[in-house]
Amino acid sequence: MKKRILWLRYLFIFLAFASASFAYAQEISVTGKVKDATDGSSIPGATIVVKGTSTGTVTDVDGNYTIKVQPGAILVFSFMGYTTQEVKVAGQQLIDVSLLGSVTSLNEVVVIGYGQVKKGDATGAVTAINQKDFNQGAISSPQELIIGKIAGVQVTTLGGAPGGDAVIRIRGENSLNGSNDPLIVIDGVPIDNDATSGARGTLSMINPDDIETYTVLKDASATAIYGSRASNGVILITTKKGKASGSTNKFVHEYSGNVSIYSVPKEISVLNGDQFRTEVKQRYPGDTGLIGKSNTDWQKQIYQTGFSTDHNFAFSGGIKNLPYRVSLGYMNQDGTLRTDNMKRATVGVNLNPSFFNDHLKISLNAKYMDINNKFADQGAIGDAIGFDPTQPIYDNRINNRSGYWMWEQANGTPVSLATTNPLALLNLKQDKSTVDRFLGNIQLDYKLHFFPDLRAVLNLGLDHTKANGTTYVPLYASWMATDFGEDNSYSQIKDNSLLDFYLNYVKDVKSIKSKFDAMAGYSWQRFYVENDTYNNNVPHDTAHASDIFHKSQYFLLSFYGRLNYTLMNRYLLTFTLRDDGSSKFSSDTRWGLFPSAALAWKINDEAFLSNSKVVSQLKLRVGWGETGNQNVGSNWYPYLPLYTLSDRYTMYQFGNVWYQTLRPEAYDSQIKWETTATTNVGVDFGFLKDRITGSLEYYYKKITDLLNYIPIAAGTNLSNFLWTNIGDMQNSGIEFSLDLKPIVKHDWNWDIGFNVASNKNKITKLTQTDNPNYPGELTGGISGGVGNTVQIQSVGYPINSFYVYQQAYDKNGNPIEGVFVDRNGDGKITSADMYQDHSAEPTATFGVHTTLKYKQWALAAGGHAEVGNYMYNNNDANDGVWSNLNRLGGTYLGNVTSSVYGTNFVNNQYLSDYYVQNASFFKLDYVSLSYNFGNVIKHTTDLRVSVTVNNVLTITKYTGVDPEVNTGSSLGIDNNIYPRSRVFVLGVNLLF
Repeated sequence: MKKRILWLRYLFIFLAFASASFAYAQEISVTGKVKDATDGSSIPGATIVVKGTSTGTVTDVDGNYTIKVQPGAILVFSFMGYTTQEVKVAGQQLIDVSLLGSVTSLNEVVVIGYGQVKKGDATGAVTAINQKDFNQGAISSPQELIIGKIAGVQVTTLGGAPGGDAVIRIRGENSLNGSNDPLIVIDGVPIDNDATSGARGTLSMINPDDIETYTVLKDASATAIYGSRASNGVILITTKKGKASGSTNKFVHEYSGNVSIYSVPKEISVLNGDQFRTEVKQRYPGDTGLIGKSNTDWQKQIYQTGFSTDHNFAFSGGIKNLPYRVSLGYMNQDGTLRTDNMKRATVGVNLNPSFFNDHLKISLNAKYMDINNKFADQGAIGDAIGFDPTQPIYDNRINNRSGYWMWEQANGTPVSLATTNPLALLNLKQDKSTVDRFLGNIQLDYKLHFFPDLRAVLNLGLDHTKANGTTYVPLYASWMATDFGEDNSYSQIKDNSLLDFYLNYVKDVKSIKSKFDAMAGYSWQRFYVENDTYNNNVPHDTAHASDIFHKSQYFLLSFYGRLNYTLMNRYLLTFTLRDDGSSKFSSDTRWGLFPSAALAWKINDEAFLSNSKVVSQLKLRVGWGETGNQNVGSNWYPYLPLYTLSDRYTMYQFGNVWYQTLRPEAYDSQIKWETTATTNVGVDFGFLKDRITGSLEYYYKKITDLLNYIPIAAGTNLSNFLWTNIGDMQNSGIEFSLDLKPIVKHDWNWDIGFNVASNKNKITKLTQTDNPNYPGELTGGISGGVGNTVQIQSVGYPINSFYVYQQAYDKNGNPIEGVFVDRNGDGKITSADMYQDHSAEPTATFGVHTTLKYKQWALAAGGHAEVGNYMYNNNDANDGVWSNLNRLGGTYLGNVTSSVYGTNFVNNQYLSDYYVQNASFFKLDYVSLSYNFGNVIKHTTDLRVSVTVNNVLTITKYTGVDPEVNTGSSLGIDNNIYPRSRVFVLGVNLLF
C-alpha cells in the first residue's frame, strides 16, 4: 500500500515538474484561411495539426486560423467531407489552403469478411468504430471498449472481477439452447469461443491497447460469407499496425498508462448485529444461546479497495517498404473481492512489408500473452449475506487449526451444511492459474504481374493456448472437513489452426460504366483440445483420487465466393455463397449451403442530389441471406452414441468389489446446425457535409431447426427426453444511430453520438406437432429449493419469459404470504395458475456518448440504457425470509436481507412474481477530463493527462445491487453477482 502511495506521489511530482518546465525552441506564427476548392467559401472548424504531434488548432467561423510552429514543420489540414492536405512550412507566415471535397466518411475503408470495402460501397449492415470512439478509463478487457457504442449490440460484463468476461449479443438472442455468441475474428483468424480452463474469458487475454478497430457485421448479407458460424453476427477485430515512411526511418515511441482505484458502489442490505439480535430473541427465543457478541459487517470484510496499474509501450515506424509496430503491455489488477488478482503481460509484433513494386504484400501479426490469475471464491459473496453478523471473524482456540470462527456441533466438528465463514473461504482456498497464449497469422497478398487485375491471397493462422491451474483447500477448512480438504490440478492445451486461400478479381470496365469485384476461396480450420484433470484430497487417499484425460478435435471445410457489382458508381449488387462442412455432424447433415444477396442505391450520386449543399450522403440498402449456427452444444460429436462412465459415488457392487458402470445416453444421429434467414432494409444518411450522419435499419430474422430438449415416447431412445432440431423463433427490430457535430469553431468542438435499438422476440414452434397444452420448456434455474426454475420457453412468448404465480396483496398493498391469484378460476392454486410474466430481454437499448473540446481541454462522457427488461431478485427470494434466521432446526443461525421488512414473509416464496422486478436502467459508464500539453521537453515529447471515473452512476427502480445481469447461460436472474466497481483513473499518454 505504501509503495503504491509513494508511486502516485512520484507521478504527480513528475507531472508538476513537466508542466512547469516546458522549453520552446524558436517558433514562427503562421496564419491563413481554409476554403472550399469548389466554390471558395470558407470552412469553419477545419483542423490544422503539426504532423507527428498533437499540437493544433481549428479555423474560426470565417475559416481563419493562427498557429505557432517551428520552421520545417508540416501542417496537416483536414475537415470531414474533404481530402486531407499537407503543407510544409518553409519560413512563410501566410498559408492559405483550398480543400477538395471527398466525403471522407464514405471513402473510409471498412474491413469485411475476406477483404475490405469503402464504407460508401458497403451493401450490408456493417458498423465500424475505431480508437477515437472507444470507451475511456479503466479498460481491462476488449469487450468494454464498445459498451453502448453500436446500435443493436449489447455488451454485458459478467461482474466486477479483474479481466472479467462479457456476454455479447447482436440483435437479440438467436438460439434457445445453442450458443448465442457472435463469431469473433482477430486479424483474419476466427477464434474459438469455448471457455479456456484457468482463463477469465475468451477476449480478456487480449490487450485492449493493441486494438485499432471493431467492425460488426449484423445482417446476413454481410455475415453469410462465414456460413455456419454467422447466425449470431460477426465481430472483426483489427489490431494496430505500423505505417510506411518512404525513405525515412522515423521511430515513434508511445506510452499509455494509468493508475486506477476500484471500490464497490453498493452492497446488499442485510440486518446488522443489533437488528439481528432483536429479531432472533423475538422470533426464536430458544436460539438466543447461539447469538454472539460481535457486530461484524461481513460484506465490508470480504470487499476491499482494489488497485490497478496498466502500462503499454509501443515502438512503430517504417523502414522504406517495411512498416512495423512492436508493443509491450503489462496490467496488474486487484479485484474488489479480497484475494482476487489478475496479471497480464503481452507482446505484439506487426510487420507489413511489400515487395516487387507492391505486387506482393505481406502482413505478419503475432501476439503472445501470459496471464497469471488468483481467483477469489465468489461463493463468499453469498456467504457474507447469510453469515451471522453477531459472530467474530477469528477463533484462536488451539483446537481450531484454521483460525477462523465456524459453526460447530456438540463434538467440536464443523456443521457441514452451515454457512461458511466468508473470510475463511477467501483466505484458506488457493485457486491459481497460468495461461499462455499465442495468436498470430501471416497473410501473403500477391497481385499477379502478368494479370494485375487478379490477386491471390493466402492466410495461415494459429491460436495456441496452454493453461495450468491448481486448487488447494487445507483439510481443516470447515466446508471440506468431511472430504479432508482439496488438492486438485488441471491442464489444458488448445490449438486452432487455419488455412484460407482465395482469388480476388477486380476490373473496372469503363465502357459499360461497371466495376466487377469477384472473390472465390477455400478454408480449412481445425480445433483441438486436450484436458487433464486430477482431483484428490489433501491426504491423497486413493479412494478420493480421480485422474481424467480427454482430447478431442473437429474440423471445418468451406468453399466460398462473393461478387460485388457496381453500375455507374451508384447501383450496387453483392452476392455471396458459402458451402460449409462440419465434422460435428453426420455425413447426412454435414454440409450446408448459405447464400445471401444485397442491393444498394447511392441516391446522393443521382443528378437531382449530386450538387446538394444539404445532403452529403444518402444510400438505400436491401439484403437477404441465410446463415447457420453449428455451436449447438458442448459435445463436439452430438450425432454419435455416447456412453457415460459413472463416478466413484455411483458404482455397482459385486461381492466385495465396486465397479464403475457405463450408461448409454440418448442421441439424434440426424442433428444439424440451426439456420437463420434474415431480411434487412437500411438507409445511410449524411447532411451538411457530414456534420450530421447516421443510419436507420429494419430487420426480420426467422430461426429454424432450433436445438430443443423435447419429450419423447418412453423406451424409444434410452430416455424420456432428447436433444434434437425442433423449434422456430423470430426476431424483428429497428435500429437508429445518429452522430452530430453541433459546434465546430476555432476553440470549441462538440461531438454527440446516439443510438437506439428495439428488438421483438417470439418463439413460434417447440414441438414436432402443435400442442396447445404443452406449456413449454422450463429454464432459468435459481438458488433455493431443489430444481426450482422461474423462466420458460413458450410458443407465442419471448425467450426467457418469467413463469411464476401472481402474488396476492392485502388492502394496504402488502403481499400475503402463500396466497396467489387463481388465474384459471378453478377454485384452487396449482401449476395451471402459473403464467408468463415479463421477459428478461429489453424492449429497447440505448447508447449515448459525447466529447466537448475547448482548446487543449477535452471532456468526454458515455452511457447506455435498457428499457423493458425484468429481473428475478434471487437474493431477496432466497434470503429475505424470517425462517432463515433459524437454520437446520436451530443448529446454526443465518442472516436475512432487509427486504424481509417489506414482505414479512416467514418462508420462501420462490415462485412469486413479487420478486420479478422492473430492471430498466440508465448507466453513466464514464466521465473523462483530459488536458493535452502538446509538445514538451524541447518539442520532443507530446503529453496528455486525463482523469476518468468509470461506472459513475446507475438510475433504476430495481432494488438489487445491479439491474444488468447476464451470465450467458442465465439471463435476468440476480444471484450474488460480483459487484461492478466504481473506478477512479489517472491516465498519462506520451508520444516521443
